Amino acid sequence: MTSQTQTASGFNRVLILTAMADSFRKLSPRMQFRNPVMFVVFVCSVLTTALWLQALAGHGEAPTGFIFWVSLWLWFTLLFANFAEALAEGRGKAQADALRSSRKDVIAKKLASPDRDAAITFVPSSELRTGHHVLVEAGEQIPGDGEVVVGAASVNESAITGESAPVIRESGGDRSAVTGGTQVLSDWLVVRITSNPGESFLDRMIAMVEGSKRRKTPNEIALTILLAKFTLIFLLACATLLPYSIYSVQAAGAGNPITLTVLIALLVCLIPTTIGALLSAIGIAGMDRMIRANVIATSGRAVEAAGDVDVLLLDKTGTITLGNRQAVAFHAAPGIAENVLAGAAQLASLADETPEGRSVIVLAKDRYGLQERQLAEDEAQFVPFTAQTRMSGIDFGDRRIRKGALDAVEKYLEGQNSHLPPLVKRIAEDIARRGATPLIVTEGDRALGVIELKDIVKSDIKERFAEMRKMGIKTIMITGDNPLTAAAIAAEAGVDDFLAEATPEAKLKLIRDIQAENRLVAMCGDGTNDAPALAQADVAVAMNTGTQAAKEAGNMVDLDSNPTKLIEVVEIGKQMLITRGALTTFSISNDIAKYFAIIPAAFATTYPALNTLNVMHLATPQSAILSAVIFNALIIIFLIPLALKGVKYRALGAGALLRRNLLVYGLGGVVVPFAGIKLIDLLLVLLHVA
Repeated sequence: MTSQTQTASGFNRVLILTAMADSFRKLSPRMQFRNPVMFVVFVCSVLTTALWLQALAGHGEAPTGFIFWVSLWLWFTLLFANFAEALAEGRGKAQADALRSSRKDVIAKKLASPDRDAAITFVPSSELRTGHHVLVEAGEQIPGDGEVVVGAASVNESAITGESAPVIRESGGDRSAVTGGTQVLSDWLVVRITSNPGESFLDRMIAMVEGSKRRKTPNEIALTILLAKFTLIFLLACATLLPYSIYSVQAAGAGNPITLTVLIALLVCLIPTTIGALLSAIGIAGMDRMIRANVIATSGRAVEAAGDVDVLLLDKTGTITLGNRQAVAFHAAPGIAENVLAGAAQLASLADETPEGRSVIVLAKDRYGLQERQLAEDEAQFVPFTAQTRMSGIDFGDRRIRKGALDAVEKYLEGQNSHLPPLVKRIAEDIARRGATPLIVTEGDRALGVIELKDIVKSDIKERFAEMRKMGIKTIMITGDNPLTAAAIAAEAGVDDFLAEATPEAKLKLIRDIQAENRLVAMCGDGTNDAPALAQADVAVAMNTGTQAAKEAGNMVDLDSNPTKLIEVVEIGKQMLITRGALTTFSISNDIAKYFAIIPAAFATTYPALNTLNVMHLATPQSAILSAVIFNALIIIFLIPLALKGVKYRALGAGALLRRNLLVYGLGGVVVPFAGIKLIDLLLVLLHVA
């Protein structure tokens, strides 16, 4: 996609300048109110500003300079939080602008009926509605999302997918869906429009990549409520400290009560401002990472659900296996040399342009050095494969060579007044039990042997499934193969379970049964027959090359149409949850250091004995409080790259992940503020600020 031309970090000059400007615009009380934690900081900033103005008038409750610096850094805290959100949104908006530039209002050839020769009316694409039929010819842009009802053509979808290679779109089957804004390169299509203006796939993509239109996810809402409760607790606690301080001073007849400025600084430092400032940016960045993987989610809820998935349903073909069966061995019949079998198999495959047929020729060449022969049409007659005969072959001279499925060859030999030798049949059945596919090769009325075709399991897939298992995710292979074949491939690939001879009804029942156990299910699909299961799954990734029904049923669309992407989708979702958990842990942990910095300083004049808790040996009460406020603001800036990039994903179980978070971000959240606050205190003293 165009957006991928940005720098990997996403921090280019224009983006940063735009985010800085947006940071000030987001100071609007209406926008601040959406985040309870930062709204409290906003109110506190306004109050300290008012106290500073009062101090300028000669009625300050604390030194004017001290109030000014506290107020200034509270505003910086707000601006840094706004900057984090604006930077995350800016990356999405840049992608949206690139997509929007590919959307144009073109003149469409509206047809009176689904017939290419029907009367044509030229109308703007903005006037097309669901159910209208349009003709799109070579060199023209498809005016809207739709289904091909007549014709076949090569289509350039690079504006949507970023893939420069054209794809074939044709009526019927699972490759009939077309997207508005793509271009027909050859031939022509009659397309039935399936979306109204503003409802197209491109419109939905633009809306989703713009962070400002992102809705909060359930977990994010729950965490926001939790942070709001923490904020309320600290607000009530701090509110009681002023009267208690006044009472203590009056009772003791000595000391000074705590000031409002100090109380405000204490409140802001104790509430979870760090995670409150970064929470929105984490969610937006999670969706941004999904988009960079060329996956468009219809909602943030889908991205979050991907991180909570318990079960993965994976198609065998193209996901677990390479997708094309390959010839791996020749098994000769008794009395037949294996190179003779290989030579006959190669001849029978000369006209077979399928990947399986080409693999037979390659295997014969690699094993026995047999070069592919060129036979002229006048000296050889090729017998193409048909669904009826389930055989193919070649006739030349007095030779009649055939290769085909076991039952088809048995029937063929019976027609030749012959039969399949029991040993050859047993070889074929053993191959089938191992999960491979046997093809019998014959010449005349005798069987020469068996070609073994095998689905090749992807080299790294077993390790990927092992990682999923570590994370507590169960993998289930979905295939239309018979149970014996499915079991063999499942064992080789390392999946936890499989569903053989899968039908749409069987897939739907499996998903419902799993969900009845309170587990979340993820699956991918591309055909109309996948739509019911996609609609039922918690995370449903539809292939962009699939049908409109599949894309509408799913809650994600993979623009690359790569079934293996489902695993990456789950990893991105988990990374977002891990990042949110890690920064929440850090935010809560770093309050501990602030206690030791602010509490002794805040009550130094009321309870001098509390100075014993000044374990960091901060210079003065004012420098201690100001150091904590400054650190509280600066830590947001330092954590923005981590919030946007995400904590590095590792395949760990929940227990191991919790221990790691507590060690790295929990302990780090305690240690870092001690060092940071002390360093800022030294700088303030050096600069004579406090």
